[in-house]
Amino acid sequence: MGRVLGVNFYGIIQVMKQKKTRDILLIVVAIIFVGAMGYFVLIKKPAVVIIPTPVQETSLVYNNIQYGFDFSLPFSWKGYSIISQNWNGTMIDIQTNQSVEGPEILIRHPLWTSLSPRQDIPIMIFTISQWNLIQQERLSVGAAPIPPSELGRNVNYVFAIPARYNFAFLTGFEEVEQIIANNSLHSF
Repeated sequence: MGRVLGVNFYGIIQVMKQKKTRDILLIVVAIIFVGAMGYFVLIKKPAVVIIPTPVQETSLVYNNIQYGFDFSLPFSWKGYSIISQNWNGTMIDIQTNQSVEGPEILIRHPLWTSLSPRQDIPIMIFTISQWNLIQQERLSVGAAPIPPSELGRNVNYVFAIPARYNFAFLTGFEEVEQIIANNSLHSF
């Protein structure tokens, strides 16, 4: 009965059963393999080691009680110096060109030397009335046709950075630009 027209159906059925068993076995092995890999990837996460870092100061603060402001500096400026000088300006008037001056503070990087100068942080200090004259273009405080940029103010003073203060492109001018961009001046 297993032979019809010379074909052994029993043998074909046996081969098909063996192939089916083999295919099922391969599928089961593949599922076990994928499951084991998933276990190691998802369950057996590598241990995370947290190493506490010591707390370090990230900035210094220059405090100016006389004019009422603080200025934050990167810790790399430890050992900075303060240079006090005056800014000079001219009243713009048809009849007279009266000179005016006021305080300016330079915060100097500790690596500054006369042989290798670095970019200072210049802070011009104006009274409110002087600042108003600058805004009205009645007081000129530099060769640039651009007025200083305000950094902050309190009830008595306006603190500003001179126009073109960094046009000499001294070493560190990019760092000073970044320090100023971080709103480092805080008035009180």
